[in-house]
Order: sequence, then structure tokens, then C-alpha cells
Amino acid sequence: MILSTLTAFFNQYPDAPIVIAYSGGVDSQVLLHAVAQLKQNNVLKQKVIAIHVNHGLSQSAELWQQFAKQQCQLFKIDFKTINVNIIDKPRTSLEAQARDERYQALADLSPNNAVIVTGHHQDDQVETFFLALKRGSGLKGLSAMASESKLANSEQKLLRPLLPISRENIVQYAQEHQLAWLEDESNADTRFDRNFLRKEILPQLKARWPNFNDTVTRSAQHCQEAQRILDEVAAQDLTQCLVEQRVLSIAALLLLSQARFNQVIRYFIQQHQALMPSQQQLLQLYQQLTEAGKDKNPAVKLGDIWLRRFQDKLYLTQDYHSVTDWRYDCDLALIDGDYVITMPDNLGCVFVTSNEKHINEKQEKALTLSLPETIHSLSIAFEHDNPKCLPDYRQQSRPLKKVLQELTIPPWQRKRLPLLFINNELAAVVGYFVCQPFSENKHQQKIMVHWQKESG
Repeated sequence: MILSTLTAFFNQYPDAPIVIAYSGGVDSQVLLHAVAQLKQNNVLKQKVIAIHVNHGLSQSAELWQQFAKQQCQLFKIDFKTINVNIIDKPRTSLEAQARDERYQALADLSPNNAVIVTGHHQDDQVETFFLALKRGSGLKGLSAMASESKLANSEQKLLRPLLPISRENIVQYAQEHQLAWLEDESNADTRFDRNFLRKEILPQLKARWPNFNDTVTRSAQHCQEAQRILDEVAAQDLTQCLVEQRVLSIAALLLLSQARFNQVIRYFIQQHQALMPSQQQLLQLYQQLTEAGKDKNPAVKLGDIWLRRFQDKLYLTQDYHSVTDWRYDCDLALIDGDYVITMPDNLGCVFVTSNEKHINEKQEKALTLSLPETIHSLSIAFEHDNPKCLPDYRQQSRPLKKVLQELTIPPWQRKRLPLLFINNELAAVVGYFVCQPFSENKHQQKIMVHWQKESG
């Protein structure tokens, strides 16, 4: 049954290299053995690789890695291994963090056109469904695991061909073929929700209703179909609401029902691989957009991103760090050459040069400044005391804050604009304007300044 299931499944991907996510547990061991059998019998023509990811979370991690290598040698399957470090993140469980790091490592080590295959089976699917039910998840969570999905930030596909197969059948296959495998010592600890379900709850349900796993699997499939329909509707709504890549039209959003508003926001955030908002956060966002005055700029934090309103647009931004204390003082002896200043917090670089040819033709926002005969200091900073300034396009001077408002720059971006000071006087807002005392026709010596941004 397992061999025929895998044969039919991989026939859909005849040209894709197969990468087995191999741990050494019974599920991945059966997957490895079965694929090796198909390969040796010339049923599978494509290249097969097994990759073992060592999280270092278990005291037996090195034993697992050595076992994985030995088994791959035994079955004549190419083997790779990689160590990953789990970084603690808010609102994310250790299990989820380990999973994300594992998939990223698998993607990094796999050919671009590969299919990455896991040993998840029907019992895993049922456990995932119940864990989603416990969390109060919607259709997306209750859809559990798909047999095919795309890895985040990658074109590679993640496949789970054994989802129709029960764990009982997998263990039976392993025993019939006298396979060795390792047991994760943490699997016996019922303090973990998944183990509690596996050991205490699901056996009772299956004893009462023998076909219980089949019916739960069918429910998950119904949820997957319903979720696909919702995604299709959300994609259409997003087309109507999208102004640019990370910006939505609030007017278009508020034409939607609140349910479709929630769905398109989730879909939009999903496109940028961010954590899904809770129902309460979506309600807060909806209320902020409908109730706050037009002169207000409310913002809602969702994990490590923000949704911020400005002038009838909703912006998706990072959770920025403060840059107000950052300052860079240029070496005046180098002004006649080329200067590259790396900005903090992924704000890119500011290029300062006296050679016009060194400014790329595509950098249309390069500013030209003329320098006074005597220069005591030249620096880049973000902090200012709201000086009055006279931009090269204005007739009268105004406080800097008012000028930035005139330019319709969103408030959070105004705090992240590199300001060029010459002799402690504001000379330019890099990327926007030069102050008239430093406009290019004032003095003979000139420099060009360009801001190459990395993120918004």
C-alpha cells in the first residue's frame, strides 16, 4: 500500500529531484526505505537526497545524526546534514520555531526545482486538526496539513505523500521489513499537547469510533476546499484594494463587509510571510479605520509588523527600531572622493561623492549641493530640533516638520529620513530636497548625495 501510494504520488513530479526530510524516526525511516526501494527498482528515475536537520534540542541529537548517516549509507541514498539554531520569537511555540527553521534549512540545501518530502501520516493530520480546534482556529487552521504546499520564500514544493496512511500501517511496514528506527524521548511526555492527544485522547476516540481518523481527515479536506474558495475571494478583493506592494486603499477596504475585510487583511499579511493577526487584533484595526478621525494616524501592531494608516492608505511596515541617537560624522579629508555611509536598522546606504559619473544613472533622486569655502563639519543624522529651512523649491522658509508634512511623507518615515548637516546647519533632507543656502549655484565646490534604500 505504501509503495503504491508513493508511486502514484511521485508520478505527478517526474522531473523533480526528491529530497527526503529524514529524522530517523519510524515515519521518515519508512519513507526513506520505500523511496530507496522504488529507486532501486527503477520506478523512480529522479535524483533522491536525504537531509537530516540537527536542532540540537535533544541530548541525543548527535546520536540521531549519526544514525541518519548510517541508514542512508545502508540504503544507498545521498545524505546531507545541517545544524540550526532556534531563535526565541514572541507568540511562537518552540515546536513552531523548530519547524520553521527546519523547513528553511531544507530549502537552503535542496535544488531549486526539488520537491521536499516529509513522513507526516494520517495520525499526524488528526493531531494537527485537534490542536487547531483547541486554539480556536478558523478554516485555515482546521485545514491541518496539505498534501502539497509551497515553502515560504521559495519556489520548492513541500509534499506529504503519506497523509492517507495510518501510523499503524507505517509501523507494520517497518516491522515487516525489519527496519531500525529511533524514538524521540520527548514523545512520551504528555505535558506537550500533541503527546497528550496521541497518548490519552485519540486512542479512546478511535476505540469508540474505529473510523474516526478517516472522518477527521475528511473534515480537514472540506476545510481545505472552503479555505481555497476564501483565498480566491480574498485575492480578488486584494486586487481592488492594493495601491502598491505594501499599501492598501482604506476606502476600498471599507467597501467590504467586515468578514471580507478580515479575510483580505489575513491574505495580505500572508503574502508577506508575517504572523497571522488574532480576531481581536482585526477588530481593533477595523474600529481604528472606521472610528478614528481623518486627521489621526492610528497604528496596530501585529507580532513583528505594523499596519499604519496615513491619508486614506493602510501601510504594512516593519517594527522599526529608534534611530534618533544615530549620527555619522564624515572625514572632511575624504570629501573629494567617494563616501559610502551605512544607515542603521536596514535603512540602506547614503552615497556622497564629488564625481558625478559615480552616481548611477538610475539613481534619479541624487541631490547636488554646493559647499561653502570653509567646512568645519559634515554629518548625517536623524535627530533634529525642527529648524526652519528653505527648500530649493519653496519661496519661503518653514519649520522642517511642516515641510515634511507638505511632502506627504508618512509620520513614521519622517523620523527615519537621513538629514545632511554642514557646519551644524541643515543642508539637505537626503532623497527629497536641498536647502537653498547649499543649492548648486551658490558655490564652486560641489558634492552629490544619494540614498539607496533597502526597506521602507
